Amino acid sequence: MHEVELGDLSGCPDFAASQLKESVSSFSIDFDRMIYEGESEVVYSKEDVAVHCSQDTSKLITGSLLITRQSSSIFLFDKSCLMLSNQRHPLKCEQWQTFLDSEGRVMDSKALRKRIFYGGIENSLRNEVWKFLLGYYEYDSTYAEREFLKSIKKTEYQAIKSQWQSISEAQAKRFTSFRKRKGLIEKDVVRTDRSISFFEGDGNQNVTLLHDILLTYSFYNFDLGYCQGMNDFLSPILFVVRDESEAFWCFVALMERLGSNFNHDQNGVHAQLFALMKLVELLDRPLHNYFEQADCLNYFFCFRWILIQFKREFKFEQIMHIWEVLWTHYPSEHFHLYLCAAILKSNRKKIMGEQMDFDCLLKFINELSGKIDVDTIIRDAEALCMSAGEHGAACIPPGTPPSLPLDFFAQGYPQKDEDDCL
Repeated sequence: MHEVELGDLSGCPDFAASQLKESVSSFSIDFDRMIYEGESEVVYSKEDVAVHCSQDTSKLITGSLLITRQSSSIFLFDKSCLMLSNQRHPLKCEQWQTFLDSEGRVMDSKALRKRIFYGGIENSLRNEVWKFLLGYYEYDSTYAEREFLKSIKKTEYQAIKSQWQSISEAQAKRFTSFRKRKGLIEKDVVRTDRSISFFEGDGNQNVTLLHDILLTYSFYNFDLGYCQGMNDFLSPILFVVRDESEAFWCFVALMERLGSNFNHDQNGVHAQLFALMKLVELLDRPLHNYFEQADCLNYFFCFRWILIQFKREFKFEQIMHIWEVLWTHYPSEHFHLYLCAAILKSNRKKIMGEQMDFDCLLKFINELSGKIDVDTIIRDAEALCMSAGEHGAACIPPGTPPSLPLDFFAQGYPQKDEDDCL
């Protein structure tokens, strides 16, 4: 440890820098960014270097650190401990049972979601727990109520499915939109996760189920219909749930959160990219300034991340873990945006050092696929979310997916052009 003099606070908000200068006489170098959070400021140090400061001490400490100032003192804690201190093994059946009362109700949904955030779910248990996370099951439903729901929804699913199954060949010839949508689904499902044993091989019945569920959804939701990318969301759900009807209703529940990603004007994706821009401006001003200088503030280079929530960036098993973390809505229902910010922040030196323009950025972002460490990026995103606090939440406009407008079920989805609808 070494004592250091007050260093460069460039990149910090003026109010934060001035308050720190008033409270301590010497501390760290080159702070990336400081966020004001209630009675404290939280600081990320540059090059993973930070300083522990109080009224009478000033120490340079290397490592992955956060500094929090409260009142007249500054307190340091290791950001690697944010998640690792709580991280556990995946939720298993024995512990899952402790969250349920004798009739099957989840007694503390917040505690359950927090437990899943910090450990994930054992694969054999996902079939049951995902239905709660996705909203197909209510947390306060009983075993009996869920069995009844399963029966009712299966009948409802079959009724919707029969609508397109009953279309004759002669009718299909006179139904251009139906033929186009069916053809698009057929083209997409045969190239969806075929490297996974569950979907590999010719004549695979699970590929047929993907097709049937997606086509049925286009009849369930005429306005939204089918768009490329929906197959990416359905594939892991079907892999986990296995049952055709229940996979359909879990997919419906997910599309109620993310359906606006697939609107004709893609307003859902644009809203999330705007929120991401505001978050990066808050959390990493130098990187934001660089994007502004490079005319990249539309963040279209992150489009794929947002559209299908990192599906192409991670392996199949990893994306199931990431999604269940996101579906907990802990510590934020927009945690996926903090993941985006964390990935960008971790690559800031390369992006800025190589003076990437939009085309180079897009190529670089796409080539990150398969190279991002899952645990590290979730930990870093959690640290960003904690440091941003209410100011981070304020960057995200109401109604930004996965949030739903209060009148969602009344208004449905915006109409597409007539020739795009069934």
